Amino acid sequence: MGTSSQASLLLLKQLKDLNRHPVDGFSAGLVDDSNIFEWSVTIIGPPDTLYEGGFFNAIMSFPQNYPNSPPAVRFTSEMWHPNVYSDGKVCISILHPPGDDPNGYELASERWSPVHTVESIVLSIISMLSGPNDESPANVEAAKEWRENRDGFKKKVGRCVRRSQEMI
Repeated sequence: MGTSSQASLLLLKQLKDLNRHPVDGFSAGLVDDSNIFEWSVTIIGPPDTLYEGGFFNAIMSFPQNYPNSPPAVRFTSEMWHPNVYSDGKVCISILHPPGDDPNGYELASERWSPVHTVESIVLSIISMLSGPNDESPANVEAAKEWRENRDGFKKKVGRCVRRSQEMI
């Protein structure tokens, strides 16, 4: 069995598991029923965070050699966060390729591992929303505002939350 068909079977199993046993905080499905490698995810803003009440859409794009390599995750909803690039791409350790970090910021144990599932990835993103890492930001402006102008940061996030609610 080729790598791509093994990845398809694993992703299909994870999709069925999530449909049978939904997880609080998000929903997931396929963008197009003919492509198991492109998932649509809606993350509900975690309670007691600035993102509470929001409904944030993202696309998870899985490589043909999943689970040996991580998916890419990109918010399609507007998102203001230190760990999300301006184009919506999510930057967290578990989505970085396995092995040693060439920049020396992350331990290999913090990076991608084939044991991660769609559920563990999305729960990590929810955790990221709850506690931004401004030490190595993807969005330098958001990180700077998070550190130096919390009120301005809150206003921008509040606008993102409101816009996400209007898109429902």
